[in-house]
Amino acid sequence: MSLTTPAGPGVSTPNTPSTGTPLLEVRDVSVRYGAIHAIRSVSLAVHRGQIVTLIGCNGAGKTTTLRAISGLARAAAGSVRLDGREITGRPPHEIARMGVAHAPEGRGIFSNLTVDENLGLGAYARTDTAQIAADRERALSLFPRLKERLKQNAGTLSGGEQQMLAIARAIMARPRLLLLDEPSLGLAPQIVQTIFRVIRELNQQGTTILLVEQNAHMALGVAHHGYVIEVGSVKMSAPAAELAKSDEVRKAYLGVG
Repeated sequence: MSLTTPAGPGVSTPNTPSTGTPLLEVRDVSVRYGAIHAIRSVSLAVHRGQIVTLIGCNGAGKTTTLRAISGLARAAAGSVRLDGREITGRPPHEIARMGVAHAPEGRGIFSNLTVDENLGLGAYARTDTAQIAADRERALSLFPRLKERLKQNAGTLSGGEQQMLAIARAIMARPRLLLLDEPSLGLAPQIVQTIFRVIRELNQQGTTILLVEQNAHMALGVAHHGYVIEVGSVKMSAPAAELAKSDEVRKAYLGVG
């Protein structure tokens, strides 16, 4: 088993569902917050049909990496490409229109709007009315609890229900790439199981996913490929099953040994 920093984001792995040009390529991206160097020369790739996970300790740079991809954080250096097109420096709304949906850490729902209104905002850039209705039913079938609360203000939902809504709203955009930031954070184990079941289902239905998750055991169990980020840099890259067997990863992130 070889666990290495990636030689380049185009490198394929045995677990890669598709080959050729990655859907997402991040090359040598750095982000600064004032004097703080949040990430340094991060490179990664996500191929169509994959779930790729980023694991690491709090403050390692995982969230900043997602924010650099979706345009919420400006890259000081490096390149982000979506399906071969440069998106570095584009505003978040343009990146969203190109097919990237971001469900952020902390959920970011509109608490004073109803569940149904939040779902509608997920499809704000779309005009295909019939398909929007079909995607709404799809989202509600994935999260039946939301269907019971459509007219309820989102701020009155439980933490688990709010996370369900954040994901459901993101998939209303019908994204080519779904960015999920800590979807299990602070949730009860039963809800975590539901969230990860939906992540699997979304991927099986064709959604490509980049997942940031502190629950490394769950993340590596669902992902095709994984990257370990430490102190703002990628330290390991391998198929998820290999990372899960690594003594270093097991000791640092899986509580083993």
